[in-house]
Amino acid sequence: MAEELAFSPHLIGVDETGRGPLAGPLLVCACKLFKPILGLNDSKKLSHKKRIELSQQILENSIVKISIVSPLNIDKNGIFPSVMSAMKIATLKLSSVTSFDEILIDGPYIPKNIPEKTRAVIKGDGKYQCIASASIVAKVVRDYIMDMYATVYPGYGFEKNKGYGTKEHYKAIRNLGVCPIHRRSFRL
Repeated sequence: MAEELAFSPHLIGVDETGRGPLAGPLLVCACKLFKPILGLNDSKKLSHKKRIELSQQILENSIVKISIVSPLNIDKNGIFPSVMSAMKIATLKLSSVTSFDEILIDGPYIPKNIPEKTRAVIKGDGKYQCIASASIVAKVVRDYIMDMYATVYPGYGFEKNKGYGTKEHYKAIRNLGVCPIHRRSFRL
């Protein structure tokens, strides 16, 4: 059985999804859990069904704030500045409405001008429940957005590839061209 992730009701976890796709938004979630939840892990290690199940439990037992960056803004500002800006926004939204001992951000970087009690945690979504929860909620929300885009822009397979660069997605771009949610900063 997998080891349970560390939990504290005094931590805020922050994670992002959508850094590498060819299409769709970047999404950052900040999460403060009130009680431990069994089965949490890095969202990439969970099935879609398990992510949905856990996201419902997370949303019932937490405060969550989300920041979304459009493909247009990603193209305008670059992916790394977009990630840092969205992390800052989500973190400040949550830290302004709840008390906390520390903010844990997944990865090696901390955005500028956020509370001093912030620490970067590499692979944090596999170590802390608050970061895993942020990872799961971010993934579920972004997947839902991409499912909606699949109905607006059919033919790209967004319901399956979620905007990532699969063979089918590249083939669709060759056949259909790019659509308004494609990031122009990628070489397609």
